[in-house]
Amino acid sequence: MTPTVFSNALLRWHDAHGRHDLPWQSNKTAYRIWISEIMLQQTQVATVIPYYQRFMERFSTISDLASANIDDVLHLWTGLGYYARARNLHRTAIMVATEHNGEFPTVLEDVIALPGIGRSTASAILALSDDQHLAILDGNVKRVLTRFFAIEGWPGIKSIEQQLWQHAEALTPKKRTAQYTQAIMDLGATICKRSKPLCNVCPLKKGCLALETNSVTSYPTSKPKRIVPVRNTIMLLLRDTENRILLQQRPPTGIWGGLWSLPEADCASEVNAILNWSTQQLAIQLNNIHITDPVRHTFSHFHLDITPVYAGVIGDSSAIMEQAETVWYNTRKPDARGFAAPVKKLLDTHNEVIAEIQANIGVTA
Repeated sequence: MTPTVFSNALLRWHDAHGRHDLPWQSNKTAYRIWISEIMLQQTQVATVIPYYQRFMERFSTISDLASANIDDVLHLWTGLGYYARARNLHRTAIMVATEHNGEFPTVLEDVIALPGIGRSTASAILALSDDQHLAILDGNVKRVLTRFFAIEGWPGIKSIEQQLWQHAEALTPKKRTAQYTQAIMDLGATICKRSKPLCNVCPLKKGCLALETNSVTSYPTSKPKRIVPVRNTIMLLLRDTENRILLQQRPPTGIWGGLWSLPEADCASEVNAILNWSTQQLAIQLNNIHITDPVRHTFSHFHLDITPVYAGVIGDSSAIMEQAETVWYNTRKPDARGFAAPVKKLLDTHNEVIAEIQANIGVTA
């Protein structure tokens, strides 16, 4: 199958069966496409749509985003995961405002130079918003190409990736590049799926080498497996006399950078150890301590087992407020802050858990 036959078959399929009503497909500005492409990294379309709509309602222009407080940005990102994406969006908006006169750049190299944007994402932004003749190579495209050409080897290997880029560039047509780009992404998302691909309705089935050899699910080659390490932490849900919860803002970089979280005790998950740690590290006294079963949150490269500890604060807690980036948070009247998903869940269920402890279990002092 020649590149022209490939692209024409894909375009005909997309005209008839592709997705044409996604929120970012109307008013295709570089800004709107950029936001969608960043949100879609490692995240399904169905999950992204409500986040995208809320985000664009709040930050309708890049100037709105550049002038926003990072807490407002992270708050709207809460639950979407991979929070470095949100921090990079904010950084990029500021750079565009200061270095590009508020206009999103239209030169590939300038877009790649922005935080959190690689070659494929930059190409997708410019191809979709400006119909520039640029090839993309996201996860969906890698899956389509490895199957169509029966390319063995994990796509994360540099030599395999370079081979895929060569195919992607050769196949991308000079005309209707925007439609072709959306088409090949849609094909990977809806037809050439990771599991249970719908090969019988695929517009490329006649030339697919993996289908010819009945080995579609063997491609792409999986990443070599490794043991996923497990880390442990203790998160303290400390409540004052007004039933507010103590929060601390995490450093701006690293896991959950810039998000608001719960104090994490570097000690054994035992009552006396927690009492001593709180006295030494937070300068506060605790009572009614209850240690609950760990909950697991999985990142891409490790598991985090969180042991929630519920406790009350005795007497004056003003000393803790002298520490930087510390607040008492009212769960009944929440304000706009960014939380990691497991922290938000603990906060959302706090009152329910406390009621259960008091009614059914009792409190442990």
